[in-house]
Amino acid sequence: MNLKYLLITLTGLFVNAATAQQRNLIDPLATKETKALFKNLYKLSEKHTLFGHQHATEYGHGWSGEANRSDVKSVVGSHPAVIGIDLSEMSGLPEAQIEKTKEHLRKNVIDTYNRGGVTTVAWHFSNPVSPGGFYWVDSVSLPAVKYIIPGGKEHAKYVKILNDVADWAKSLKAADGKLVPVIFRPYHEFDGDWFWWGKSHCTVDEFKALWKFTVSYLRDTAGVHNFIYAFSPDNQFNSEQEYLARFPGNEWVDMLGTDNYGDMGRYGKYNLDAAINKLRIVSAYAQKNGKLAAFTETGLESLSNPNWWNDVLLKVMKSDKIRMSYVLVWRNDTKSATHFYAPYPGHPNIPDFQKFYDDPYTLFEKDLKAIYK
Repeated sequence: MNLKYLLITLTGLFVNAATAQQRNLIDPLATKETKALFKNLYKLSEKHTLFGHQHATEYGHGWSGEANRSDVKSVVGSHPAVIGIDLSEMSGLPEAQIEKTKEHLRKNVIDTYNRGGVTTVAWHFSNPVSPGGFYWVDSVSLPAVKYIIPGGKEHAKYVKILNDVADWAKSLKAADGKLVPVIFRPYHEFDGDWFWWGKSHCTVDEFKALWKFTVSYLRDTAGVHNFIYAFSPDNQFNSEQEYLARFPGNEWVDMLGTDNYGDMGRYGKYNLDAAINKLRIVSAYAQKNGKLAAFTETGLESLSNPNWWNDVLLKVMKSDKIRMSYVLVWRNDTKSATHFYAPYPGHPNIPDFQKFYDDPYTLFEKDLKAIYK
C-alpha cells in the first residue's frame, strides 16, 4: 500500500469515527432505547419523514378521550407516527390536578410506545412568576426567565417544577419494563415575542442559561435519561447565523427544528422558497454536527387548500438537501369548526391526504418497525 493511499484511508477512518462520535446523544447515560430511537430516526431521515400530529390520540374534531382513536387513523387506517403531547398542566395548578395530568400523559406515552409510535413533548409553560399563562400579556406578564435561572429570586420554584417533570419522565415504564424515550421540546418559538420566554422578554445570555440549566438539572441532577432534547425557534431567520442566535451549543441539543406556519399558507400567504431555505439551513447544520433535524410544527388551519399536503408540504419536504426526521402538524380542536390541521372523516381534503399517506416518503405508525431497537 503506498503512503498516499494509506493517508487517504486513515483520513476516511478518522472522518467516519468523528461523524459517529458526533452522532451521540448529549446524555452519555441515555437508555438503550433512547439511543436506538435517535439512531433510527437519523437513519430513516435519509429517505423518509415520520408524520406527526399534536394531541392526535387525546382528542379530535368532535370527540375526546376515546381509546385508540385519532382523526388520522379514522381517515387512513393508521395513527400518525409521531404523537405530540404537552406538559402545560404540569405546573401552576393544585397538586392533585398535576398528579392527574401526569397519569393521563403517562398512559398516552406508554400506549404510543406499545403500538410502536413516537412521542414528542411540547411545554406551553404558564408563567411561573406572574399571571398571563404561557403567552406574554403586556398588562400582567413579568419577564420570568431572569427570575428562574440560577441566581434568580424564584429559582427554587423552578427547581420544584423541574422535579415534577423529572418524576414524570422517570415513571414512563412500558409493559416490557423499559423506560419510554420521548423528544422533549421546551421553550419553542423563542424568537417571537408571544411567549414569556420570547426574545423581547429575556436576553440571549438569560435564554441560554435557562436552556443549559434545564437540561443539566434534568439530566445530571434529577437523573432523567430518556429525553432527546429538541431546539425549535419559529421561522424568524434567514441564515444559519440568525438561526443560531440563541443556540446554547451542540453539547446541549440533540435535535434541531423549526416551527413554520407563516410561509406555509397562514392567512393565505405562501412563500415556499423561504420555507425550503429555512429547512435547508436547519438540515445542513444538523447533518454537519451529527444532530437530528425536524419540521417541529407546521400546518394550514382549516385545510382550506384542497392540495396542501402534496403541493405545499410534500413539495417543501422533498426539496433537495432537506433531511427531516419528522414533520408535525398542529391539533384538531374538539369543538371549533375551524381550528384543525389534519383531516377528519368527511372532510374534502381527504383525497389529497390519502395521496400524502400513500407516498413512500411519509411514514405513519403502521410503517414503523422496531424503532426502539
